Amino acid sequence: MVRYGEIFLKSEPVKRRFVSIMTENIRLALEAEGLSHRIEAPRGRILIFGDEPRRIAAIAAGTFGVVSASVCTVTSPDIDGIAAAAVEHAGRHLRSGMSFAVRARRTGVEGFNSQELAAAVGSAVLDRVPEATVDLTAPDYEVFVEAREFGGLVYDEKLGGPGGLPYGTQGEVMALLSEGIDSPVASWLMMRRGCRMVHVHMHSGRFGGADVEEIVLRHHARLSAWVPGHPLDLLIVDMEPFFEVITALKEPRYRCILCKRFMLRVASILAKDRGAYALVNGDNLGQVASQTLANMTVIAPAASVPVLRPLIGFDKEEIVERARAIGTFEARPGSTGCTVAPRYPSTAAPAATIAQIEEEIGAESLAARAAGTVRRYRAKNGEIGEVR
Repeated sequence: MVRYGEIFLKSEPVKRRFVSIMTENIRLALEAEGLSHRIEAPRGRILIFGDEPRRIAAIAAGTFGVVSASVCTVTSPDIDGIAAAAVEHAGRHLRSGMSFAVRARRTGVEGFNSQELAAAVGSAVLDRVPEATVDLTAPDYEVFVEAREFGGLVYDEKLGGPGGLPYGTQGEVMALLSEGIDSPVASWLMMRRGCRMVHVHMHSGRFGGADVEEIVLRHHARLSAWVPGHPLDLLIVDMEPFFEVITALKEPRYRCILCKRFMLRVASILAKDRGAYALVNGDNLGQVASQTLANMTVIAPAASVPVLRPLIGFDKEEIVERARAIGTFEARPGSTGCTVAPRYPSTAAPAATIAQIEEEIGAESLAARAAGTVRRYRAKNGEIGEVR
């Protein structure tokens, strides 16, 4: 059984569409693992029937939009049928001296209420394990029972899911993906909010570390594993010509601002070509010189589509913790340094100065040329290959 959360708050037509998309995403995930199954979606729940319920539950629990999943027993929607299944579950886990609680819900079934259902099931469990005690506050064991119009449900464990909204419900966005910790997490958070994702990486060539591209490809592949059955595209742009230009400038302290603006220019071109609604980046307020509020104010106008910054208020520790959880954290990333970054970067670059430099170097023309250098990769189910 799969549960979803905030989808309940949507209007009925939107809710039906979101549940339909989430059901399809679960189907794709199960097919990617070769698991035979049958899915039903009665009101408020998604039920998946199959021969390997534990594997099915684990895979379903990793689907965006899912709050939790449980291996459960389906019974008739009456007290006797539900109680018998609950006693069977409790008999496998509840022992003498342990405390337990019954958590009951009833929807669309007449003849008893939730309290009466819980009392009847609790009494049946005590008949099976008389040395157990009832503790509704902090029990050693909990059994959950539901009486619904389509039948009874009994379960005693929940596998937590990522929550959010079903992948694909919010249209396509383009995330700037780097070898660092932040940008993969930013991408994941927007995927979790239902955005179809395409990644773009601005490759530094000889101005960057030798391991950068390999790490980016790993990030891309790992993120694709979160949306099994869906292809995930990566566009790699050649930044070398631009870096050759800005490293020749007399004033190095504005390089990072010029670089960030250039990346937004190029990504905006690519986003418009694909019809993507917005850009996503890993900006985190105050983390580095280019992410001060003053500099972000100068950088932002370079984009011609909206820029989403899901990490803007995170602490670094929170980002690292999330990166570990989603599988993109690189403990020893290798050679990833950038030789373009100045020793003393500006923390408040004057907008007029930046505009003058960009005009002198022909930033718009450079961006248009860079957008034409794209190499394409496609990942699916955690596997990646170049698109010719």
